Amino acid sequence: MSDYENAIEIKNLTKRYDGFTLDNISFNVPKGSIMGFIGQNGAGKSTTINTILNIIKADSGEIRVFGKDTRTADVQIKQDISAVFDELPFHEQLNAKALDRILRHIFSHWSSEAFFGYLERFQLPVKKKFGQFSKGMKMKLQIAAALSHNAKLLIMDEATTGLDPVVRNEILDIFLEFLQDEDHSILMSSHITSDLEKIADSVTFIDKGRLLLTGYKDEILESHGVIKCSKADYENIGKGDIISARISDFGVEALVSDRQSISRKYSGLVIDHTTLEEIMLFYVNREKKEWC
Repeated sequence: MSDYENAIEIKNLTKRYDGFTLDNISFNVPKGSIMGFIGQNGAGKSTTINTILNIIKADSGEIRVFGKDTRTADVQIKQDISAVFDELPFHEQLNAKALDRILRHIFSHWSSEAFFGYLERFQLPVKKKFGQFSKGMKMKLQIAAALSHNAKLLIMDEATTGLDPVVRNEILDIFLEFLQDEDHSILMSSHITSDLEKIADSVTFIDKGRLLLTGYKDEILESHGVIKCSKADYENIGKGDIISARISDFGVEALVSDRQSISRKYSGLVIDHTTLEEIMLFYVNREKKEWC
């Protein structure tokens, strides 16, 4: 067993750009778990991931991976991390045989046997140039490479975007296999919340560079709920009791963060269970409070 409790610890992370600020973000990815990192495009997910990977430098804050500070132990940490991106990071003129020769010299624990085993499992050709691969093939190739150097942490940035449901399910199954080892962990950014609902242990929501909420997925889904009521009934609900409300000609849907206490306070109301997608939608509109 390793002596760290969290695979990733982020404290007060801030990065400023012209027109965008990643604003004082803090969350942990517990070891042995999958965290879903959720937000709209442009919310700051990729900025956070690139800062974890030391591709960009934070203006302030602290990031620890495997209990080590990423600023001082970057090379050591990266031997045990695999990152999978939306776009293929390998040259399109390469093929799998050439990539194996390259990565063998980069990762000290690289396994050609594991790599070619995954290629066979994914039915990927070893001599075909990557430029001729479909999007799904490119994603499977990245995942094959990611899983072939004994990494303890997978970081996925929109890795299932644009893939058909069959391929997505196959990849999600592989992630769950990877998690069978209790030292393995995954941070998976996505706006496909249904994927994360299937496999994530915990979730972190960010919007416009700010943390909205973070915690165990099941607890977040259990505590939140959607009130469905008439406009007249909605008028009797205190605005401080809701996150935001979607108002239509047919009535009102309003998200609450403490379903049980709200049902005691307003005993006649129907409060339905909700989804990660609905939670994200209502939180993103929290500043408007009421929307269509």
